[in-house]
Amino acid sequence: MNENEFVKAYAPATVANVCCGFDVLGFALDQPGDEVWARKSETHGITISDIKGIENLSFDPKENVIGVVAQKMLDTLGLSTGIELQLHKGMPVGSGLGSSAASSAAAAFAVNQVLGSPFTVQELVTYAMEGERKASGSAHADNVAPSLLGGFVLVRDYEPLDVVPLGVPLELYCTILYPQIELKTSLSRSILKQEIPLKKGIRQWGNLAGLMAGLLKKDYDLIGRSLHDEIFEPERSVLIPLFKQVKAAAIKAGALGGGISGSGPSIFALSASMQQAQAVKEAMEAIYAGSGIETKTYVSQVPEQGVRLVAQSTFQPALPL
Repeated sequence: MNENEFVKAYAPATVANVCCGFDVLGFALDQPGDEVWARKSETHGITISDIKGIENLSFDPKENVIGVVAQKMLDTLGLSTGIELQLHKGMPVGSGLGSSAASSAAAAFAVNQVLGSPFTVQELVTYAMEGERKASGSAHADNVAPSLLGGFVLVRDYEPLDVVPLGVPLELYCTILYPQIELKTSLSRSILKQEIPLKKGIRQWGNLAGLMAGLLKKDYDLIGRSLHDEIFEPERSVLIPLFKQVKAAAIKAGALGGGISGSGPSIFALSASMQQAQAVKEAMEAIYAGSGIETKTYVSQVPEQGVRLVAQSTFQPALPL
């Protein structure tokens, strides 16, 4: 690409852990998501020229995940190409929906396009993980991998990284309720026990295997039976007001199952149809009505595709987002 062309990439939010898949499983949503604009520039190195949709994010490329991701890609290729980036946050921060992962995934994809696509989308997972390292101190893949690859993704191992895209073997719709409270990932992780009883571990492994089998066999009933977190949800759910009531209401309204999205506070529920997911949305919202806690809700099909190119055109200096 020349210096008068830009690309715009969109990367979606994600649900990580998925009850029984703590730190190893995630799936993509259609929306919400983040957009990153990228182009080559005459200025040496990485510059971030605009951020919209959120306040108080750093324009310093060493302190913003999109700059960290881009620099890592240039370093790997041994390039000194100037890259200009702009970020449009379309999703809430600290929601448990993979906010930093969406920004990182969109940046990795946009920069890769600008550089002529030297990396496959699956190879971009490694670079997007560097954004997660900057955001949380841990280069985890359970959000960035589904944001990039779409569908369900299993992170089998990190040494070496082994990411297994499962796709979307059957129709699934996700209802997300985000109670707008502050819940730091550090707190959500700090309350977790470092050791688990063998009996609980066996149940958890059985649920994860059951969920994988349910997806691949297209067995909604097995998926529903397996969407159970034996270990972490009981400890984390006390940090989320009305969690048990919301989960129970979702299942009563027809959801296959649900739980905490990522480290929370968002709560997710999976359904077999859009109509059911909408009914679940109403049931979940009703629990918070009158609670004094504001909420945002999203209903999304679990998509086959994750990150995608949404524009490529002649560069305009203002880059209206």
